[in-house]
Amino acid sequence: MRPAAARHDREQRVPYDVIREARARGLHGIPYLERVGADETGIMNAIYAEELHWGCAGIGLAISASSLAAAGIAATGTPEQVGHWVARCFGVGDEIRFGAYAVTEAGAGSDVRSLRTTARRDGDEWVLDGAKVFISNGGIADVNVIVATVDRDLGHRGQASFIVEKDTPGFRMGKKEDKLGIRASQTAELVLDGVRVPMANLLGGLDRLERKLERARSGERSRASGALATFEITRPMVGASAIGIARAAYEWTIDHLEGRRDEHGPLLEQQRVQQVLADVATEIDAARLLVHRAAWMGRNGVPMTGGQGSMSKLKAGDVAMWATTALMDVVGPEAGMTDHPLEKWFRDAKIYQLFEGTAQVQRLVISRMQVAERRRAVALEQDTAADGAPERRAA
Repeated sequence: MRPAAARHDREQRVPYDVIREARARGLHGIPYLERVGADETGIMNAIYAEELHWGCAGIGLAISASSLAAAGIAATGTPEQVGHWVARCFGVGDEIRFGAYAVTEAGAGSDVRSLRTTARRDGDEWVLDGAKVFISNGGIADVNVIVATVDRDLGHRGQASFIVEKDTPGFRMGKKEDKLGIRASQTAELVLDGVRVPMANLLGGLDRLERKLERARSGERSRASGALATFEITRPMVGASAIGIARAAYEWTIDHLEGRRDEHGPLLEQQRVQQVLADVATEIDAARLLVHRAAWMGRNGVPMTGGQGSMSKLKAGDVAMWATTALMDVVGPEAGMTDHPLEKWFRDAKIYQLFEGTAQVQRLVISRMQVAERRRAVALEQDTAADGAPERRAA
């Protein structure tokens, strides 16, 4: 990945050659998903994401972005849909395919309740209209998971997910984005103009959707939206990716400074440098521990009621941006040149404070979940005390 990184970053081309090599090494597609599925700790996938993004964040995302579509299908699809579509997100044998998970819109990024893409039923088909922006694998994905609004009055509870195949009439790629970082991963707008999909492409099926809508209309409480549930599981992997960038920059900086000196002596023996390196190392390890905890919780079905998934993504994204900036300051003006490794890691890091929920939104999610969790704990304490009160009086 490292030898190919600069070329793919410069040309912004899909790295088919590296993806094929990843497939040959069991790091892409169904064989890898099977290995992850056998890992009861959940940590293997986090290590995978960190190592890929240590090599190159753009290429790493190109290799792994289809997993988000696969996760969306697995989260809401029927067993038959999972079996049919997940493999098509990656391809089999020598065939390379892609999946895309399309939620974000121009007026609805982190707030999935504001989606304007609509889906209306027409007999045994659904008709989709709208546009999605900033979609990883947009325009090249063979399998597109489109989150659309079925009943706007119900907010996120009135949404559903649909499979749209690449060559479906009315479905096209809009603007291909020219990005600051992760440039080897294609990002584009998706436009849906009267796109018709069969009933079988409604993830979860019609009966499940109708039950969901009925519960929402009756005022029954529900879990988070399918999109939010998918993101809470995948956010630790985004955090692991950010850690890979920070670690790459940190290790390169130590190697670069080894043997170098100025008028005050060897750089690695100077306190001003040592302070930065110590802080970067500590922050990377702290972020990695948060990621591994959330990855374990997600794999083992432990509810992230305290916002642990969001914590891991928030911390890792902030660490990647801060660490690359601090290390550039240590290295000096040369780090700002366009052919410098730190300059690329700096550009790649920024997106991890933005996509799959901005850092600001992560803080809102965490604070609200923490408050709700504390209220539940207080209520439980009060109920326990009330249940025990008669016994204490009798004693």
